[in-house]
Amino acid sequence: MGQFDGQVVYITGIARGQGRNHALRFAREGAAVIGMDIAAPVADHMTYPPSTPDDFDETVRLVEEAGGAILARRGDTRDLAFQQELIAEGTARFGRLDHVVANAGILTWGLTWELSEEQFSDVVDVNLVGTWKTLKAAIPAMLEAGNGGSITVISSVAGLKAMPVQASYSASKFGLRGLAQTAAKELGPRRIRVNTVHPYAVHTPMGLEDTSAMKAFEDYGMHFPSLLGHYPVASLDDLSDAVLYLATAKSVTGAEFQIDMGHSKV
Repeated sequence: MGQFDGQVVYITGIARGQGRNHALRFAREGAAVIGMDIAAPVADHMTYPPSTPDDFDETVRLVEEAGGAILARRGDTRDLAFQQELIAEGTARFGRLDHVVANAGILTWGLTWELSEEQFSDVVDVNLVGTWKTLKAAIPAMLEAGNGGSITVISSVAGLKAMPVQASYSASKFGLRGLAQTAAKELGPRRIRVNTVHPYAVHTPMGLEDTSAMKAFEDYGMHFPSLLGHYPVASLDDLSDAVLYLATAKSVTGAEFQIDMGHSKV
């Protein structure tokens, strides 16, 4: 018996990292998974390795190996019609939609006045506008199912504490807080809870393999410490523990859940 038996979760950005781990953890607890990922380079200004079709296929294999049911498609969160069609297909197959984890996002680096127009617009379009499109596509299906449920938006510590050399990323992640707070107020009467999760460094390619990060740390290191020097990087399970908790925490909505080793307090 799993704590999500008979339930269905929609997760964006499932090809690897946090999204893959969330999908696996939900599947092991009995949930059917609807998932998507672009699984390709999103923008040429990203300085960490993009996810690949092989990554995407591996997530599907791992979920099925764990005994989970999954419907996964490659696509872009900026494509509203794609997300609507995927959710329609998923709810037709699995019969309902209970939970959403809006996880997909990208990061670029640069000083505010030196960012290219693409560096600013691409990040805001993927992280903020793309997440709004995720909610626009998913909420009607949740309301139609009538089971209540939860939406968890993956923001960042950069959405709580603005970070240097991350103007577009911080702007997008601060924006997600406002989006989630509005949705929490609108959906509370409909028994749907909306919360945000705010990671700092996480054991993912974005977190550990970004070639621009070390230069930023060298130039602006005073802004990047945490309170847990012995534990500098969160594990994937640290994040999934929070996501699964929020999916079950019936008294929690409008919360901003920090998994940041105390970084936001420095």
